[in-house]
Amino acid sequence: MSAPPVIVVGGGLAGITAALGLADAGREVTLLEARPRLGGRATSGRRRGQPVDTGVHVVLRCYEHYLALLDRLGVTPLIALQDRLDIEVLLPRGERAHLTRSHRGPPPLHLLAALLRYDALPGPARLSALRAAAALRHLDPDDPAVDLDAFGTWLRRHGQDPSTTEGLWGLVTTAALNLAPDEASLALAARVFRTGLLDRVDAGDIGIPTVPLSLLHEAPPRSALLAAGARVRLGSKVVRIERRARGLVVAVRDRHQQVTELPAEAVVLAVPHDHAAQLVPAGAVDDPAGWQALGHSPIVNVHVVFDRAVLPVPFAAVPGSAVQWVFDRTAASGRAAGGEQYLVSSVSAADDALHERTEDLVRVHLAELARHLPGLEHAHVLEAFVTREPHATFRQRPGTGRLRPGPTTHWPDLALAGAWTVPGWPDTLEAAVRSGRAAAARLLSVPMTATEHGDAGVSAPARAQMEVTS
Repeated sequence: MSAPPVIVVGGGLAGITAALGLADAGREVTLLEARPRLGGRATSGRRRGQPVDTGVHVVLRCYEHYLALLDRLGVTPLIALQDRLDIEVLLPRGERAHLTRSHRGPPPLHLLAALLRYDALPGPARLSALRAAAALRHLDPDDPAVDLDAFGTWLRRHGQDPSTTEGLWGLVTTAALNLAPDEASLALAARVFRTGLLDRVDAGDIGIPTVPLSLLHEAPPRSALLAAGARVRLGSKVVRIERRARGLVVAVRDRHQQVTELPAEAVVLAVPHDHAAQLVPAGAVDDPAGWQALGHSPIVNVHVVFDRAVLPVPFAAVPGSAVQWVFDRTAASGRAAGGEQYLVSSVSAADDALHERTEDLVRVHLAELARHLPGLEHAHVLEAFVTREPHATFRQRPGTGRLRPGPTTHWPDLALAGAWTVPGWPDTLEAAVRSGRAAAARLLSVPMTATEHGDAGVSAPARAQMEVTS
């Protein structure tokens, strides 16, 4: 009689990565996902027959583990990755600035010219920003003491005035950490700037998906999992994890509200922190209720379809504006043939915008776009709507590092995964994949019964099975 499988709870990037790692190592794996699709919070829905992503997800070249996963899935060509960092910055009355790295010089000198030529700031502010960048490079993102400070406080101590913070530091921090600098952890901000910009020449090169996220994170992972021999069960909501005399048992509710119990050799719990706190068995971790203090930070996206092109670049930053960042998603949504342009304004740290009326958000964003894009007054709006992600990320404040548990629990057959678990890393696609790898490595480091019972004579494709509960 074969051993029960390792069960991975959650079909986001963390769960997908953990399941692939375990299956590659020869474990029997079953992945359970409550939704009818994989991808977690980084996927797409549909509106009037058109794909709409749950949010705009930017990829950086330093996302090495995430890019490796895309390569494994065969979808790397679907990311348009810059040859070098180049951010167009929209200023009022049609003026422009650029943050463009140099091909020359070791880090951080590759950014020297970019900051010195950054017209969004006056000359003295650029020099001051260079000095702050040099100081930031000496911070250790893994130092717990650094995590207790707020990035905005640190910036003021290093001579950064409000306009410099808004026009440069906040431009990056608010998007990367989904919090304004005054509320964001200094350690996580240091990670963003050091890993993403200061420590490697090409680390901050930006990539944008050229297709809906569902074409990256739904069918390709499912195919890869099946090819590796894993089972995938969608529409399967885990309601309880227990330890019994013979091992772990996972209770699963299907779409018909029927609950079945599945024995598990081991479990990877790869769900958001609030859900994990409800599911983790008593005694497996010290204080799961404490995870609730991680909280949530929302993102709001304002979608506008114009009858003509108004933004000449794939994306742009808009400092000091409600828009924050604007992305051209025309081709990715399949609208390019009609000559229209589909723009998405991505608003991070959107606590206020989350509760504003759709018509008010659209009105404000149209006015802001008109203030920054000459010629927009001649365009007609064909469609406008708003999507809201109340729980887009955890709230990456000072002191949250101590709440992030990593993959390890007190039980050798239970591991945690999810971007929120990774100490020292922002809540990103990269952190999610890193967490899945860490969870798989944790379980593989512990002898499990699969290696004793074994089924080496059965090929992975023969074991593969797709189960969609309907």
